[in-house]
Amino acid sequence: MDQQQNPNMQMKESETLPTHMSQGGHAIYDAHEAISTVIGAMEHYKMYEPNIQCQQLQGILSNQYDYLTQTYNTMVDAYSSGQKPAQPTAVYNMEISNDVTYGLQPSQPKQPEQNPQQLNDECYSGFMLGQLKACATAANNAALEATNPVMRRVLQDSVPNFSEMAYEMFLYQNDKGYYQVAQFDQDTTNQLLNSYAPMTNTGQTH
Repeated sequence: MDQQQNPNMQMKESETLPTHMSQGGHAIYDAHEAISTVIGAMEHYKMYEPNIQCQQLQGILSNQYDYLTQTYNTMVDAYSSGQKPAQPTAVYNMEISNDVTYGLQPSQPKQPEQNPQQLNDECYSGFMLGQLKACATAANNAALEATNPVMRRVLQDSVPNFSEMAYEMFLYQNDKGYYQVAQFDQDTTNQLLNSYAPMTNTGQTH
């Protein structure tokens, strides 16, 4: 095989490459998957939007969609250019109380809905949570081994914001009783929380 036509036969240090060319094959695929996951979340949000009844959930969806749009554009800019994007990664601020309700209320066993007309706000908010968890996971995985420093920073900075949006959905579901949080009894809780002890630094490395 002609070495000139096989980039894998030409070993290059990252310092010798322009920033926009410092892209490894696996990193391109991982970033591609992360961006595709964001697209999937945005498209699903548009499917949920006309069917959501709760005004609070509609507001959350609108705010999150706007943020996803901005993040998507920032990712695409960094992905295609390899350089600092025109619009930096923004910070997502949720607009919901972070108080959690604990305890379980009796309820009927769940099973998958078989008719789209049976889907409700509990379903849609759960779908939104799932989409955001996928975005956080994909962006985090891509950032861990990204070769381009700009793309890595965009991916890495997006993770806490996806996490914030997912936490917002958890809080919404918990507040509505859709996501109930069980607790251990106090003795079990205390035993588990006190099951570790700090290390004493002896100054020895081995």
